[in-house]
Amino acid sequence: MQRILPGSLPVGPQKTGPASWRFTVWAPRCRHLDLILPETGTAVPMERLAGGCFTVERAGLAAGARYLFSLDGRLRRPDPASRHQPDDVHGPSALVDVAAFAWTDAGFVPPPPNRRVYYEIHVGTFTPEGTFAAVIARLPHLRELGVTCLELMPVSQFPGGRNWGYDGVAPFAPCQAYGGPAGLARLVDACHAHGLAVVLDVVYNHLGPEGNYLRDFGPYFTDRYRTPWGEAVNYDGPGSAAVRAFFLQNALYWLRDYHIDGLRLDAVHAIYDQGPVHFVAELAETVAAWQAAAGRRAFLVAETHLNDPAVITDTSCGGMGLDGLWNDDFHHAVHAWLTGEKRGYYADYGGRDDVATALADGFVYAGRPSAFFGHVRGRSAGHLPADRFVNCLQNHDQIGNRARGERLVTLVGTDAARLASALLILSPGSPLLFMGEEWGETNPFCYFISHLDAGLVEAVRRGRRREFARFRWRGAVPDPFDGATFAASRPDWGRLAAPDNAAMLAWYRALLALRAASPALRETRRHLTRVWPLGDAKALAMERRGADGRFLCLVNAAARPARVGLGASAPLREYARVLDAGEARFGGAGRLMPERPAATLTLPAFGAVVYQRQEDAAP
Repeated sequence: MQRILPGSLPVGPQKTGPASWRFTVWAPRCRHLDLILPETGTAVPMERLAGGCFTVERAGLAAGARYLFSLDGRLRRPDPASRHQPDDVHGPSALVDVAAFAWTDAGFVPPPPNRRVYYEIHVGTFTPEGTFAAVIARLPHLRELGVTCLELMPVSQFPGGRNWGYDGVAPFAPCQAYGGPAGLARLVDACHAHGLAVVLDVVYNHLGPEGNYLRDFGPYFTDRYRTPWGEAVNYDGPGSAAVRAFFLQNALYWLRDYHIDGLRLDAVHAIYDQGPVHFVAELAETVAAWQAAAGRRAFLVAETHLNDPAVITDTSCGGMGLDGLWNDDFHHAVHAWLTGEKRGYYADYGGRDDVATALADGFVYAGRPSAFFGHVRGRSAGHLPADRFVNCLQNHDQIGNRARGERLVTLVGTDAARLASALLILSPGSPLLFMGEEWGETNPFCYFISHLDAGLVEAVRRGRRREFARFRWRGAVPDPFDGATFAASRPDWGRLAAPDNAAMLAWYRALLALRAASPALRETRRHLTRVWPLGDAKALAMERRGADGRFLCLVNAAARPARVGLGASAPLREYARVLDAGEARFGGAGRLMPERPAATLTLPAFGAVVYQRQEDAAP
């Protein structure tokens, strides 16, 4: 009997000739497997290999041909590594010739870390059409805005046509409702033609509850741990070598076959692994080796609430070696400061000092007790480059996990939202925008599903209501199964023609253009940023230094003017105003700060102004 080590398992159907394919699947829980070709009614016995693998080669099959596996003659299941599920999660898999796509992106290189500006979208709601193809038509808008990385929420096949993507159950299959494999490939190719990198959100901590058939094949899941969303993936128990290989190959599949430039790893704190090398560290090593062999640049960004600098510390220094992480502390600090919310995890934030710490150091909680978590949280990461922190004012979680999905501008108003965007874009770190934020979109972004199981739908409804109880939000929760909830979550592109929204867009474009043009505003060394409070007012000053001089950003987060003293570290007469949120073209009232700052000045309500001091020498 031929032996294939589970850890070296070839995942998914492999094309071996013009119309010939080899199917290999790891199914240690089965004694016998048949390849089922439903279009012809053919059942082909598969050869059992040592290690729990089954394989067979079949000729006469074209791309698009449907197939299933019969497990011990009892169950018919789609391929765990299906490349396409054209008939939803319960239907047969379909063959995809990923090598057949005519790529035109040779030579594209994603932006370096300090030039990454992320723009997160949900493909199904970003446009009225809700498809990969429709996103392509909006790429000029993103390029002109100043975005450099388009970030896609998960696109793996989920049940029905409406889902955030975190209920995906076919990790290798681009969603049919969005345009399937060919649609995703065309989108990535078009992004590269517009100079945009593509980041894909992938979920390696759990799979969705409906259509999740992996457990029928092998021990993909474990009862040793539990995630908030269901069974944990088996990364360290019996049979885990093949499970690890499955997800490692998934990461390489997106990078290699779809030319994806970066992966955002969902909730890595819920990837439980007590083995000698944590799965996330092995993933980083695997991607690094692939980059070296392929001559391609790729990057990995983690979502984690642990505030653990080891995640973004180089492997040579004992870290996991990822390139970045979503910094919840930045969002929470700014959000609580502007909204005054103190419920749920916002109970840990709200002070001006928290915002200053997030701007200067990255993490607010770096060895500090957390009332929400009930323990000391985090460690300092101030020694690491600032571009490893992805900061945001809004993202799918922070909007969609509110009871009614309100955006920041809805909660605080346009003036405060302009101030917040200046803090985001001009501070150290890599900014992330959420679709529509740049024009002040007020449509909500709600949680939505289209599960085919009625019992599961009701369970989700109850679970959402329980989840919101901790925040004590008032009012009815939109029904996640109602198509109207999904439709209401679309940004309104027609608002771009409205004067107020056009003014907000102009503000975002000006901020991003200033950042792109300035080495000081892209500087990653923390010691070149200084943040300090302005008296007793709800106001802050932030100074950024770099090769093109110094920038001084002043903000007043109060609804009334504030008289403050600056205490700047360079002569104020050498600064000149470059941007002011009060300009009429940005939607302001037309009352501008002085052309040059003074030692004492009055900041208008929700004012944000940027001064620059030219310098010849780099710091």
